[in-house]
Amino acid sequence: MNVVLVEPEIPPNTGNVARLCAATRSRLHLVEPFGFKLDDAQLKRAGMDYWQYVEWHRWPSWAPFRKAIPDGARLWFVESNGPRLYTEVSFAPDDYLVFGRETAGLPKKLLQDDPNRWLRIPMFNPKARSLNLSNCVALVLFEALRQQEFEGGT
Repeated sequence: MNVVLVEPEIPPNTGNVARLCAATRSRLHLVEPFGFKLDDAQLKRAGMDYWQYVEWHRWPSWAPFRKAIPDGARLWFVESNGPRLYTEVSFAPDDYLVFGRETAGLPKKLLQDDPNRWLRIPMFNPKARSLNLSNCVALVLFEALRQQEFEGGT
């Protein structure tokens, strides 16, 4: 699987996602600009000593990332108000799970360009603004891995 963080802002979230990617052997794509420096102590602490086990790529912006992914690759945009639940789609091993900034989410243009790939995680309290980014990645990634019968897991 591929996890994509578009313009992440909070170092501990990115570190937690890196640790998750290491544990699941998922590739991590970080799309700039970042709200932190990659040598940030909180980023390293949250990722612990797992960074060495993560296959990760740094992209200067969305355009070079998008251009570099294989033709026919499926991108799934996880953002509030999506028309479908993340549990309503069938994930494939080489899919890309795309998540946006903690404060602003994904750019609206990405969502509008491909609304059939826009997924949401349900929330039950209308007063809750959002879920934590690293929790969202874990929910969707593990659903995708479950659908693939946790192949390669122990």
